[in-house]
Amino acid sequence: MTTPCSTTTAPARFLLLGDSHAGCVGRAAQAAGLPFVGGPVGSGRDFLGPFFDTDGTDVTFRAEEGQRLYREFLDTLDVTSLSGLAVPLVCTFGLSAHTVATRQNWDIHRDRSGTVPDRFLRGPLFADLVRATVQGALAFYEHTAALGLRVLAPLPPQRVPGMSDPRVFFAAQDVIGAEITVRGVEIVDLRARVTDAEGLQRPAFCLPDDTIHGNLAFGRLVVAELLDRGL
Repeated sequence: MTTPCSTTTAPARFLLLGDSHAGCVGRAAQAAGLPFVGGPVGSGRDFLGPFFDTDGTDVTFRAEEGQRLYREFLDTLDVTSLSGLAVPLVCTFGLSAHTVATRQNWDIHRDRSGTVPDRFLRGPLFADLVRATVQGALAFYEHTAALGLRVLAPLPPQRVPGMSDPRVFFAAQDVIGAEITVRGVEIVDLRARVTDAEGLQRPAFCLPDDTIHGNLAFGRLVVAELLDRGL
């Protein structure tokens, strides 16, 4: 796991926390000379179920390495807790839809043709299951909302590995996006600029020899959008 972190002496424009999808954002910000602090603090599945505790002002990551990195980032920003954060938070927690869409998790809901039907994907049970799967991330965003932080969440690359069901991927992503939006998160949605007619990430924005991540070009688009939003 790489942890790109600003080393510039200029004031940081944002704190970056997330899974491996945060990596290309950090690398693009570094390449552009944009001062920031942070990077990935775990893998995507680490931030779906409960992953932190809170005393009301700060959070403590249950994973030792995640907590170490988080505290290192706050120290760099010279703040003692998340409640003292004075810059926006860019975060990818809970957005690893390909993990939520793992095929075997949805086999029980398939029809005789082997397809997860639209009526199920649009129904309340599916939404409830997705919310339960990403409850840890939703709790985190509830906490950031309570603290009054500005939070921006880039949607992940629209890449569906063989382990995942594409129909579930897109439906789950819609549910997750709606849930974090009502928790005050600003979605950074680049799908119209990076996907093909089937809604999948175009090769120009994919990391080569990899099935889920975006490349530097994708990260640059995210950073450009962050700048357009005033970061």
